[in-house]
Amino acid sequence: MDVGILALQGAFAEHARVIEKLGHKAIEVRSLADAKKVEAMILPGGESTAILPLLKKTGLDQWLTEKVKKGMPVFGVCAGLILLSGHSLKLIDVDVVRNAYGGQLDSFEDELELHIPRNIKFKGIFIRAPKIKKIGKKVQVLGRHGRTPVLVRQGNVLAASFHPELTDDTRIHEYFLKMG
Repeated sequence: MDVGILALQGAFAEHARVIEKLGHKAIEVRSLADAKKVEAMILPGGESTAILPLLKKTGLDQWLTEKVKKGMPVFGVCAGLILLSGHSLKLIDVDVVRNAYGGQLDSFEDELELHIPRNIKFKGIFIRAPKIKKIGKKVQVLGRHGRTPVLVRQGNVLAASFHPELTDDTRIHEYFLKMG
């Protein structure tokens, strides 16, 4: 599978490493031309307020919206979750609060229990993470930190407030790739 990784800003290289480790082709997407062969897309962590204007300037916002509506799987991580949420592209029915766990110095790791589809333990790495405050009726909660949803899915859209690409555990990316 050809997996696009938005490479306008942020931590895209780590996702590419995981995708290639799983035997798929990672394509860094910076323009509409880069996106031509993409069969699935990852929106990585970074700074959502910097990425959104670049998405609009390149036309990738409209391209992504059309592709998701046609069924292409997309995975948003941290800033990617914010971009997919009701505050930006509105591709998953969640509302989020940016940096809700605190700033860079408040970053932390904690064990999470996820349901993808079996129950698994997973090390969650939270870096200036957004918090999901409200979820729509069609959104499945696949994992929580305490009572707060941290991994959610709505149809072909998967989103996480933590960074699975920073671990050696590829199970969330494997789950994402099976969505296609």
